[in-house]
Amino acid sequence: MQTEEFFRQALVYLTAAVVSVPVAKRLGLGSVLGYLVAGAIVGPFGLGLVGDERQDVMHFAEFGVVMMLFLVGLELDPAMLWRLRGPILGLGGLQVGLTAIAGAGTALALGLSAPVALAVGLILAMSSTAIALQSLDEKGLLKTPGGQNAFAVLLFQDVAVIPILALLPLLAPRVAAAAGGAHEAGGDHAAGGGAGLSGWEQTLAVLGAVALIVVAGRFLVRPALRAIARTRLSELFTAAALLIVIAIATLMTKAGVSPALGTFLAGVVLAGSEYRHELVSDIQPFKGLLLGLFFIAVGASIDFGLLAARPGTIGALVLAAIVLKLTVLAGLGRGFRLAAADNAVFSLSLAQVGEFAFVLIAFAGTIGLFPSEVTGPFVAVVALSMAASPLLVALGEKVIVPRLRRAPAVRREPDAIHEENPVIVAGFGRFGQVVARLLRAHGVGTTVLETDADRIDLLRRFSLQAHYGDASRVDLLRAAGAEKARLLVLAIDDREKRIEMVHTVRRHFPRLRILARAEDMLDAYDLMDAGVDEIYRETLDSSLRLGADALRLLGVRAYAAQRAARAFLRHDEESVRELAARRGDEKEYVSAARERIADLERLMREDLEQRERSRDAGWDTESLREDARRCGFGSKD
Repeated sequence: MQTEEFFRQALVYLTAAVVSVPVAKRLGLGSVLGYLVAGAIVGPFGLGLVGDERQDVMHFAEFGVVMMLFLVGLELDPAMLWRLRGPILGLGGLQVGLTAIAGAGTALALGLSAPVALAVGLILAMSSTAIALQSLDEKGLLKTPGGQNAFAVLLFQDVAVIPILALLPLLAPRVAAAAGGAHEAGGDHAAGGGAGLSGWEQTLAVLGAVALIVVAGRFLVRPALRAIARTRLSELFTAAALLIVIAIATLMTKAGVSPALGTFLAGVVLAGSEYRHELVSDIQPFKGLLLGLFFIAVGASIDFGLLAARPGTIGALVLAAIVLKLTVLAGLGRGFRLAAADNAVFSLSLAQVGEFAFVLIAFAGTIGLFPSEVTGPFVAVVALSMAASPLLVALGEKVIVPRLRRAPAVRREPDAIHEENPVIVAGFGRFGQVVARLLRAHGVGTTVLETDADRIDLLRRFSLQAHYGDASRVDLLRAAGAEKARLLVLAIDDREKRIEMVHTVRRHFPRLRILARAEDMLDAYDLMDAGVDEIYRETLDSSLRLGADALRLLGVRAYAAQRAARAFLRHDEESVRELAARRGDEKEYVSAARERIADLERLMREDLEQRERSRDAGWDTESLREDARRCGFGSKD
């Protein structure tokens, strides 16, 4: 590629990414779909701004997948990988096997021969590691049970590419001729330099490469990184990080193993290194750029001419492929006892056909297994299924998963309550359980109500007693002794439910005093309007305690730091009450808020100046107060 052409291509790809991705993100569709749409627009079947050299770009961009799996490995540790051995072998193996069988059966029904149908089924079993992990990570779903199981299946699929590549030549019409020649033609691109080795030699080469990565990672790479870190040259550390990834990818390619799998293993080996965060920060920009380039290249490969000529056929094939994979994945998720919401995440994230399919389809065409009338539509189906994947993940995140999470898995009757205590605590989460434990430790009888049955069962293992039941129900509150109780601590998570409950309590138990948790100032305003007696914002006290400690560590006396925190709290609570009455007029509200902030800063400055004048006059009032307290006198003495 000439220099001028190189800059033109770079301009096209970067402009497409910069324009399309923010639009897709604004629409809530994620960056992956933005890249795919950008590629489809600028590709040879769209505006034609990039031509046949997109295949060269694809080879380069596939390195983004390699880097992505290296970073994923850095976020794991061997213990976590060992915990995933069941999903990797069981769930992953069943997914590949059952999807291949279902896909082959469908292909046979469409009139393809048995060898071609089996190859189609095996290729359909592959999902896109790049799209699935990127989409799950963007949505914050990667570390959920559904995301973890999807990740385990993707790992198995990466390993399964190797035997699939070995099996395809055996399915070709000219087995003897194709098995040797095909590996020479396509093996270097698809699986690496291990092609041409016997079965035992291939196995030994793979095991040797894995062992070398483990040993080198522990005994060579870490000391080398330590030596490089001593130079304090950030660009040298970046070069070293890239060297690690490229060297491992090259080694695994020569051994006939997926380079993405090899770099993932290297990331796991280095996960415990003290330089893990440095490696992540250095590789991350390259990974993001190359992955974006990869998605654009995939979008550019969509043949709109073929799609326009046979829209019904291609559309039906894409829908059939997605529905087939969804059916198998959902069935397996149910069989492995994934919760409904997690099963939806798991199934929808893997419903597309993956990037390895392009390699396998090209390889099958090279060895004469796929005729051209199969290859063209199949490539279009793969690309369109990948383009549909972000939409499926977004649909699951915004529509399906929230509905499944709201629906209770098992209907459970409220627990019978045979106690009456002066305090009722509604909500036994991170906020309510601290309050309840403090009261009980002080000998105060406390009745706790919680709607999360799993949380109750877990807490009971630690001898923390709570009753299952919805505290907003009048009959349950009455059974818990609300008519005789003195206090209700309202600590449930749902802010709308808190307001609803305040109205219920005020209507049916007007003598019950309410102490309510508030998430922020706006939540506090709503609770005040509802008639709550005392409001406690979640992070206010801990934030003030940290601020006081910061002042103390900066040289301010402990008494002065605590007094500043108390003054801030008093002033802030007064501000909440004053601003609550003015929030109907935005202009007046902002003006009053600015005045309160300025007043607080003025009071703090005056207090500091007064303490400095006292010290200059020889009257250190803070020391006197501290000495008085040590002698047993009160602060007024």
